[in-house]
Amino acid sequence: MVVGAGLAATQTVAALRERGFDGRLTVLGAETIPPYDRPPLSKHLLDRPGPTWLSEELGVDVRTLADEVRLGSPATALRVGPSGVEIDAGTIVEADVAVVATGARARRVPGWEHALVLHTADDAAALRARLTPGTRLVVIGAGWIGAEVAGVAAAAGVEVTVIEAAPAPLTGALGTQVGARAMPWFAAAGVRLVTDARVVRVEPDAVHLADGERVPADVVLAAVGAVPATDWLGAALPREPDGSLRVDEGYAVLAAPHRVRAVGDVALRRSHRHGWVTGGHWDGALRGPVDLATDLLDPSDGPLDGTSDGTSAAHASDPVPYVFSTQLGHDLTLFGLPRPGDDVVLRDGAGAGGGDWSALWFRPGSPVLEAVLTVDRPRDVGAARRLFAGRDLPRLDRDRAGDVNVPLRDAALA
Repeated sequence: MVVGAGLAATQTVAALRERGFDGRLTVLGAETIPPYDRPPLSKHLLDRPGPTWLSEELGVDVRTLADEVRLGSPATALRVGPSGVEIDAGTIVEADVAVVATGARARRVPGWEHALVLHTADDAAALRARLTPGTRLVVIGAGWIGAEVAGVAAAAGVEVTVIEAAPAPLTGALGTQVGARAMPWFAAAGVRLVTDARVVRVEPDAVHLADGERVPADVVLAAVGAVPATDWLGAALPREPDGSLRVDEGYAVLAAPHRVRAVGDVALRRSHRHGWVTGGHWDGALRGPVDLATDLLDPSDGPLDGTSDGTSAAHASDPVPYVFSTQLGHDLTLFGLPRPGDDVVLRDGAGAGGGDWSALWFRPGSPVLEAVLTVDRPRDVGAARRLFAGRDLPRLDRDRAGDVNVPLRDAALA
């Protein structure tokens, strides 16, 4: 039983079949439409009015690979027994193994009921219908999604204001020092950016800030993150405070029977290279199911009713955390996990005023590289990907890494 019908679920079905699983496969999807790709919902909000179907993007159609696909059947409960699992999805569905791939849901803030969110195709359709030239859009949150929507809306003639509680855009992902370098992009794209601003009230026609400012709005979008969609599990599995499920390298839920797996946005994955990796990484949802299927079908993995103790899967590929964003006229690619307190080294020949550049996060006082962000610098993308292809974090000469005239690969230490 694969619970969910997004990218991680689709790839799980494909990986199981490719590795020879010929048993019965059932897919439960909460939405009524076939699996689709989510990144285009924001990146191409206005120029792609329909969903980007995964069957066309990946060449994988769960409706042909699975024995049964139940769309519009959200799971509401899970029970793990000594010999199998039961899923409540309107009716009780039994299986030997359950893969939880229910993804994430947009974070909603109490009191912001008048704000739209963007996570599903229906969300995108509702937002798209209201964005016409001259419309006043207020976006709360200058993270990945907020910045992407702001850019495409402004380019279509929408009057856009972005309100951010932090001192700079993308602070949660990149920190203030690097996020601040994105601030000029907003004005250049015709977007008003308000930082260090706390929203106290959202009304149908305005957003009220703590400093007393009233920002008029025809449409308000709350883009303040997403949380794992695991509320339906209740106490059936051990969940983290944010709702995620801690898994080993084979995506077996820790402290639960091997017959229960979790992949994609719901999974807090252990990585030899990066430590604990949160969900929400598109590449993880694309590649993680391969490790899951390989581990699940490995006879040496032990009985399905055995409890996962966190033993590493020898065959795990350990995909690097990866984010790609097109926002406000710039292409951003992030590999790895920037951490608070890391030392930041910039590869920037043009200075802070503009041009292409990259940022590198190092462990404090160390040559160990934690993450790389490239901005409009495709020649660093391939090098960064290769640097994180090994089992361990790469080690770089900081001075050479910060020199834009030195290819990034040439800064690696033996």
